[in-house]
Amino acid sequence: MTRARSDRARICASVGAAALALLIATAAAADEKAGPWTQLFNGRDLTGWETWLGIPDKSTAGIDLPRDADGRYAAPLGLNVDPKQVFTLVEVDGKPAIRISGEIFGALTGQQEYDDFHLRLEFKWGEKKWPPRENVVRDSGILYYAVGPHGASPNKAWMRSLECQVQEHDVGDYWGVAGAVVDVAGERRSVAEGKEPLIHFQKGAPTLTVEGPTPRAIKAFDNEKPTGSWNKVEVLCLRGTCVHAVNGKVNLVLTNPRQPAEGGVAPLRKGRLQIQTEGAEVFYRNIAVRPITEFPKEYRP
Repeated sequence: MTRARSDRARICASVGAAALALLIATAAAADEKAGPWTQLFNGRDLTGWETWLGIPDKSTAGIDLPRDADGRYAAPLGLNVDPKQVFTLVEVDGKPAIRISGEIFGALTGQQEYDDFHLRLEFKWGEKKWPPRENVVRDSGILYYAVGPHGASPNKAWMRSLECQVQEHDVGDYWGVAGAVVDVAGERRSVAEGKEPLIHFQKGAPTLTVEGPTPRAIKAFDNEKPTGSWNKVEVLCLRGTCVHAVNGKVNLVLTNPRQPAEGGVAPLRKGRLQIQTEGAEVFYRNIAVRPITEFPKEYRP
């Protein structure tokens, strides 16, 4: 090797090392600006959570609730009433987890409110499915910025909130619950003939409003592991922008969360967390949250 080549090699190596050091320092600085992680599941009980169960399916037996003339239950079960043991603690793969049976729609609701935050958790599908969703894909969800009364949704199951969808092949999709409205960059298109056109997230595309009878936005790509595997889901919100990430990859970004208010609309940037029970057995573990003042580099929208 000539001296000139040797010098160029040393310069390239030095530049590469400096770039790597800067990258590491930048990531470390972003992490330092985030607060410490708070574990939301202690592995022993449901301290810090409350339960809410909505109106059971008419096929559900053993429920002490009135029924209408058609045999349908006429009221939700309500707060911290769980006669069917929808929410239990179990050990899965050698670690403590929360089992959500899915038999009755509702939610496990955190007692604290969060504004600018980074939530992470892991979920794994179980086997059992229940009416009225026994013949469709498994479904659950992470609701955030949950506000107002329990049971605000039409089926009396969930609070007004933003949803990071947890559903087979749809993890990371967005749903607006009980009147919540957001904006998503993307295009409106139908996935099949005769299907309602929906907004598909596309970074850099024009911003569209997600509202109406089907307030759903579709993620950019599916990054869910096969059913039976543990999946990591993260939600990050900062100053009116929220990011959904599945197994470390951002697949949807939404902005300007808001809600109906007297005389118009109001920002929706602070609220509680809910984990849905929605017709399918599912396990959750390693649930943690921390405050943030900027997005970590790998999750920047």
